[in-house]
Amino acid sequence: MNNRSLALRAALWLFLLVTVTGAWAFDFSEMEKRVTAFTLDNGMRFLVLEDHSAPVVAFAISVDVGGASDPKERTGLSHMFEHLAFKGTTEIGTKDYKAEQKAMAKLDVLYIRLRAENQKLNIDSAKVAALNDTIKIVQAECDNLVEMNEFSNYVEQEGGVGMNAGTGYDNTTYYYSFPSNKLELWFYLESSRFLDPVFRDFYKEREVIKEERRMRIESNPIGRLVDEFIHSAFRAHPYGYALVGQMSEIENYTPEAAMAFFKKNYVPANMVAAMVGDVNPAEARKLAEKYFGRLPKAPKPEGVQIREPEQMAERQVIMPDKSQPILLMGYHRPATMHADNAVFDAIADYLGGGRTSLLYKNLVKEKKLATQTSAFPAFPGAKYPSEFGIFIIPAKGVTAEQCETEALVEVEKLKKDPIPEEELVKIKARAKANLVRSMSSRAGLANALTSAEIYYGDWREVFKGLDKINAVTTADIQRVVNTYFTRNNRTAAYIETVEE
Repeated sequence: MNNRSLALRAALWLFLLVTVTGAWAFDFSEMEKRVTAFTLDNGMRFLVLEDHSAPVVAFAISVDVGGASDPKERTGLSHMFEHLAFKGTTEIGTKDYKAEQKAMAKLDVLYIRLRAENQKLNIDSAKVAALNDTIKIVQAECDNLVEMNEFSNYVEQEGGVGMNAGTGYDNTTYYYSFPSNKLELWFYLESSRFLDPVFRDFYKEREVIKEERRMRIESNPIGRLVDEFIHSAFRAHPYGYALVGQMSEIENYTPEAAMAFFKKNYVPANMVAAMVGDVNPAEARKLAEKYFGRLPKAPKPEGVQIREPEQMAERQVIMPDKSQPILLMGYHRPATMHADNAVFDAIADYLGGGRTSLLYKNLVKEKKLATQTSAFPAFPGAKYPSEFGIFIIPAKGVTAEQCETEALVEVEKLKKDPIPEEELVKIKARAKANLVRSMSSRAGLANALTSAEIYYGDWREVFKGLDKINAVTTADIQRVVNTYFTRNNRTAAYIETVEE
C-alpha cells in the first residue's frame, strides 16, 4: 500500500472515530423526558410522547400475543384474529345486527355439519354438495346485512392514514395516524373493536388465510425452505410452526376458538398503546380512562412456557425443488433480553449487513459464488431464544453446498481472528444511523415504544440501544461466535435443484 493510500485510510479512520464518538454523545434524554407513561386500573399501559410540531398523532396498540402463543391444533390463530379485528362491532360494519346475528348463527351450524360430514370415513358427497349449496345461500344473506370495510373506511374518511396491522411470532400491532383533533375518535374506535368485536365474514377470512398460506409457503420455494428450516431447528418451541398456520389447522378454525383466544389474550394487562405527536398527556389519560377503562380487567396470560432443548447435533435439510439453489443456515441464540443481544446485532451487520459485509465482499464480489447474502440477528422471533440466520442465493452453476462451505470458512475466521477495530467503528456508526432513522417518523417511534414494552417490559429500552452496542468489543464478538456458532448448534437447509 502506497503512502497516499495510507494517508487516506488514516484520514478516514480519524473521521469515523470523531463521527462515532459524537454519535455516542447523541442525547436521547430530552426525547425520553417527553414520554408520559400511565397504567389504567384494568392494567392497560399507555405511552404518550409529545411533539407539537404538526397537528398529527401516530397511534399504535401492541398486544403481547403472536404466533408463538397460538393454541395447540390451531396454529396461525393469532394471525387470523388480526384479520377479524378489522371487521367491526355490533354498531360498526352492520346494517341490522340482530338479523345479521341470526344469519351468522345459521352459518355456524351449517359449517359444523359440513365439518362432521367431511370427517367421516365414508363421505356422502351428495350431502356435502347440498350443505355447500345451502352455505352459499346463507352466506349471501349475511353479506346483504354487512357494511363492507366500514371500520377502515370510517377511519380514512375522518383523515386517518396508514391503517394496518402486523402479526409476528411475539406480538400483534395495530397502527395508523389521525389529525390531532380526532383524538377522541381514535379512543372510541380502538376501544370498541376490543370491547365489542364481531367476527363477521369469519369463514370468508378463513379462506383468505388459506390462500395466504398457499402464496407464502406452498407456492413459494423460499417459503417452503423457511418452513422446513424452522421445523428442523425447533423441536419443541412454537417458533417451529409457520406463522400463517398449518393448512389442516386453518381449516379447523371456529368462531368459538377465535373468541376463546380473544378472551384469553386481548385483555388490558396484555396490551400497550403509544401515541406520538400533537397530544396532551392529561387529555390522553382522561380519554383512556373513559374508553379503554371499559375493557374488563383480567389476568395477563403467562406466556410461552416451552423451552427449546439444547441442540446436540448438526441438522441438515435438503429440499429437492425446481427452484434455483438457496441456502438458509442458523445457530441457536438467546432471547433479546440476554446481555449479548447487541453483540449478535453487530455480528449480523459484519457478516451480512449489505454490500459492505464480509459475506457479500467475499462470496459475491470476489469469488462470484453468490448473487445475494444477508444475516439476521434473531429469526423467526426474538422474545424467546431463537436463531441467528444466514441467507445466501448462489450464482448460476453454483450449489448451495458450495456456498455453505465458503460461509463456514468466514465464520471460522471470526473465531480465530478478532475483527479489525475500524470495522467495529463502522458497525457502531451504522447502528446509530439506523436507530436515528427509525426514530425519524412518529409512526416508527410509536411502534418502537410499544415493541420495547412488550419485549423488555420497559419502553425506555428504545433509548438504550446506542449505549448497548457502543459497549460491544471485538473480544465480545469473538467470544459469542466461539460460544454459539458451533457445528452441533447449527441447522442448515438448502434447495437442491432437480431441474432447471
